[in-house]
Formats: sequence, structure tokens, C-alpha cells
Amino acid sequence: MSVNLPLGVVLGLLVWGAVKFLGVRVWLVVVIALFGFYLADTILAPAIDNGTRTGVETVNGTHD
Repeated sequence: MSVNLPLGVVLGLLVWGAVKFLGVRVWLVVVIALFGFYLADTILAPAIDNGTRTGVETVNGTHD
């Protein structure tokens, strides 16, 4: 059985859990999110995308 969840839902649940149970400050979550948007507009974006795709393929077992 496979379950499909949008990435936004999964990340939202992780952030909620980090704020609620780990005591992470909300301002820190906002800064990290803004830094992620900043990185998406730099030369590092293709490397990050490739590394993320490779990691997902490895975890899913679909890596060639």
C-alpha cells in the first residue's frame, strides 16, 4: 500500500511538531523558510535539487 501526501503537508506537520514538542521558536522557522527561498534563486539550486532527487530515489528504492 502506498500513501501520497503533498510535500507541504508533510513539512507543515514536521514544523508543527518541532514548534510544539521541541520548543523551536516560530521566528526561527520563518528565517529558515526565507533562507530556503533565497537559496532557490542562487547557483546552488540545481545542486540542491539534484541531491534531493537522488536522496528520494534512494529512500524509495527507485535509484538506477
